[in-house]
Amino acid sequence: MDTTAARDRILARIRAAQGRSPQVGPGEREAVADYLERHPRGPQPALGDDITQVFVEQAQKMASTVDRVATLADVPAAAAHYLEGLSLSRRAIAWETLGELPWQAHGLDVEVRPPLRDAQGDLDHGDLVGITGCFCAIAETGSLMLLSGPQTYASAALLPETHIAVVPVSRIVANLEAAFTLMRTERGQLPRATNVISGPSRTADIEQSLVLGAHGPYRVHVILVDDV
Repeated sequence: MDTTAARDRILARIRAAQGRSPQVGPGEREAVADYLERHPRGPQPALGDDITQVFVEQAQKMASTVDRVATLADVPAAAAHYLEGLSLSRRAIAWETLGELPWQAHGLDVEVRPPLRDAQGDLDHGDLVGITGCFCAIAETGSLMLLSGPQTYASAALLPETHIAVVPVSRIVANLEAAFTLMRTERGQLPRATNVISGPSRTADIEQSLVLGAHGPYRVHVILVDDV
């Protein structure tokens, strides 16, 4: 569902309450870009030359599992191997950008759609595996940054019990600052939702006992792709 018009109306009301025109005026975006360019950045840790290895190590610390393949065509075999190794469902949903991969050839039943909901709005628990790409990956924290959109629905990463993320090595950046810089460069503005995923969902609210899968997936499996 495209919510751009609704967002524009909300922002126009906010701007009107501030005594500003409903639409962004001449020079406003340039002023923001200039401020961001001149604003000093805080200290950033040195990560070394191999940020891919840093990402792998940090992702594993966050309880994600990581695999690496040569090309996108190798992703279905890697996903099937992962699911088979844990005796998980071989049915999955996926982003449209991944729909043309040869899933069926490797025994996977993959549908290109968001997770289904019933009439009451509850998740249909038949959708236990979600396969997504990502906007970029963040080496410093082992995190994935996902931007919402009609073809990149966040629900595929947040609702199924198992999230498989396909991450091109070329989309790994050093830190969160670099991720937002990349977003501004490529997208120009923030999407409706930005999700930064650091391993499986977890909580320790009850008696300080760590529980995985409390508010999202029990598992996050990253498949790094060398050549996309």
